[in-house]
Amino acid sequence: MSIKIITDSACDLPDEIISENDIAMVPFHVLLEGVDYLDRETMQPEELYRKMRQGVMPKTAQITPLQFVEVFTRYAKEGKQCLYIAFSSKMSGTCNIARLAAQHVKSEHPDYVIEIIDSECGALAQGLAVWEAAKMAQAGKPLQEIVAAITLQCRHTEHIFSVDDLEYLFRGGRVDRISSFVGTLLNVKPILNVKEGCMIPIEKVRGKAKAMNRIVELMAERGSNLQEQIIAINHADDLQSALKLKAMIEERFSSSNFVINTVGCVLGSHIGIGGVAAFFLNKDYYRLNEADCSS
Repeated sequence: MSIKIITDSACDLPDEIISENDIAMVPFHVLLEGVDYLDRETMQPEELYRKMRQGVMPKTAQITPLQFVEVFTRYAKEGKQCLYIAFSSKMSGTCNIARLAAQHVKSEHPDYVIEIIDSECGALAQGLAVWEAAKMAQAGKPLQEIVAAITLQCRHTEHIFSVDDLEYLFRGGRVDRISSFVGTLLNVKPILNVKEGCMIPIEKVRGKAKAMNRIVELMAERGSNLQEQIIAINHADDLQSALKLKAMIEERFSSSNFVINTVGCVLGSHIGIGGVAAFFLNKDYYRLNEADCSS
């Protein structure tokens, strides 16, 4: 029985990877100037950032139960097993909506098999897990083996990123108004990571160059086998910074496998324009993977 990999538009995978690996992607909603758009279907990130530069403040909304029911029912009727890899439940209620939708579909299609992973990730950290799951499915790996491998990967994928505009973090409740105002005046760039599915500021530096240097330093502290991994880089409408970060990682770690893409509408609406991020597997991933292989 074939396995269908499903994700949502928070994964930020490039369109060609989605298409080449036959991944189903369910779109979040983007609310802009009173209009409800579908992320990466009727609203592209480039258009979103153009509107944001004009001063428009977007909002996002969860994927609806009906969207999931329609997708899951389609594959249930086709007799496919499914794995849905969801955006972090600490940042969105979408994973829980998917679980309820899956229960409904299974009540009408009792033989339907679906697993749902709360990735506790977002952006290309989630995307790397989705991509790996698709490759495992294409290689004929059984569903439970894929679930175990992807869960391990998700729990040990580091998210290290910096944002340019503190106003968006203020609106999201992650910094207070004074910190936002003073930080903007002083060109402060917060460094953030994701821990147990939550976006957490960890330190602050002055200026974008220092922020990117610190991202690379944190990669050295937390990462392992970086020259062998696929390193993912996201940028919020700042390709120049993404390419500069790529060059810095290449020089420091001799990494050669990269995937680079724009931060999508979901996270872009909350972190603002100009952010840059790196995603990679940490030391614990390799330690635990080696332990599993030797047991």
